[in-house]
Amino acid sequence: MPGVRSMMNAVRLPPPIVNQLLRLAQQSPAEEICGLISRDRHGFKICYPVANTAADKKHFFALDPQSQIEAMRTMREHGEELAAIYHSHPEAPPFPSVTDIEQHQYPGVLYLIISLGTQGALDMRGFDIHGREVREIAIGLQQDAAS
Repeated sequence: MPGVRSMMNAVRLPPPIVNQLLRLAQQSPAEEICGLISRDRHGFKICYPVANTAADKKHFFALDPQSQIEAMRTMREHGEELAAIYHSHPEAPPFPSVTDIEQHQYPGVLYLIISLGTQGALDMRGFDIHGREVREIAIGLQQDAAS
């Protein structure tokens, strides 16, 4: 989509999606969780958890191809599109690793990282990754889900 990168300076996520992401990360504290988040014309819509098929799930994530295809198909069927890719870092800060940057294939899609290893507190940050350029995106909570 033309202009997506220049328009993405801050995002507001619906509290139910934020709560779901944090809960999923807490439920699997020893492994990276991962998945997709959709949007429609009104904003962020649905979180689609996807199985992590990486050999070393504590330090890496790989979206299960079949689950990813199914999530993308469901999005299309519901008039949604891919808005964000998320994963967790069980012991590392919420910043993209070299591997995260190298494997990112969706410029213009928000990249969310949830950290469990930040002094006992959950932390989530968003990024715009384009090639090797990484820019942090401010994340806020959506106040009015009815708009």
